[in-house]
Amino acid sequence: MKRRIMSVFGTRPEAIKMAPLVRELADREGLESLCCLTGQHRQMLDSVMEVFHLRADYDLNIMQKQQTLSSITTRTLMGMEAVLEEAKPDLILVHGDTSTTFAGALAAFYHKIPVGHVEAGLRTYDKYSPYPEEMNRTLVSDMAALHFAPTAANAENLRKEAVGGEIFITGNTVIDAMKTTVRKDFRFSTELLNRLDFEGRRVIALTCHRRENYGKPMEDIFRAVRHIVESHPDVEVVYPVHLSPAVRDCAQRELGGVARIHLIEPVDVDEMHNLIARCHLVMTDSGGLQEEAPAMGKPVLVLRRETERPEAVAAGTVKLAGVEYEQIVRLAGELLEQPPVYARMARAVNPYGDGNACQRIADAIEWYFGLRKDRPAPFAP
Repeated sequence: MKRRIMSVFGTRPEAIKMAPLVRELADREGLESLCCLTGQHRQMLDSVMEVFHLRADYDLNIMQKQQTLSSITTRTLMGMEAVLEEAKPDLILVHGDTSTTFAGALAAFYHKIPVGHVEAGLRTYDKYSPYPEEMNRTLVSDMAALHFAPTAANAENLRKEAVGGEIFITGNTVIDAMKTTVRKDFRFSTELLNRLDFEGRRVIALTCHRRENYGKPMEDIFRAVRHIVESHPDVEVVYPVHLSPAVRDCAQRELGGVARIHLIEPVDVDEMHNLIARCHLVMTDSGGLQEEAPAMGKPVLVLRRETERPEAVAAGTVKLAGVEYEQIVRLAGELLEQPPVYARMARAVNPYGDGNACQRIADAIEWYFGLRKDRPAPFAP
């Protein structure tokens, strides 16, 4: 009898990183792959499902206007009740650190179903930064039976915390996803991106949306971006603006109407990956882009005070720029004005994967259920 593996996710970043794993599990003879969406992000989630040609077996459709962390968590918990009773999965997979991740794992725990945590072991050890992600992923670690850590350092974090269950070092599944999304002949659906001169101009891909950056930090970030563009005539910025009203209001106020700064609607995952592949550098407060951009040789300035991805800092693929105007301007200036600094970051080895993370995770699940003899070998960069 096949083992039923249910992947539960609800946001765009989760979907990007879980999509290739859902497909890998479906190809395994001894496994049945099920997909349950919470719909924590609706529009952005659906676009990822379309890009990867995935269909949900269950969809809780929890998203509401002005939703809160409490409403996301409780609606997911209540929605999962009927799904788990009907599907009776042998293992629940959750990803990373969202409210869907926490609530999905908690629902599985309440039903005594083992939890597999994809992208496990990331830590800042500050429960309010990133908020609420740091506490979400820490709590899931206490419930998980299988921990799929992207790097050796992530695995060591889990060992130091003495978590229960099995720990596997797998690499990050986002590198697997990029094998299918990045193409030289890719044509953007956002026409502005087709018109941009990626060869003759230095294009910066910008994302900024984290809750802890709301207010003055975000204002200072945007002021720094404006200064960078105004002081470098060959630089253009492409910023797919997050749907959050707080982000949109600030972006329009600080960056709207500035020459060579393009505020566009959120883009699909394949568009974002191909934008990164063609841009000069990335400025972001995202987690995933710290892994994705180095895979394409693009330096990353992280617009946060701390990162749960210290391996990238150690490897030299990213620099922690913080949220202070002067520091952001200085570090961006070094990359734009000092070719050796840029070259060192562009050539650094990405510590996050070789594109085979999903295979290792599927192998580990088969091993856990006695469907294969050998435990999978750990990923090493």
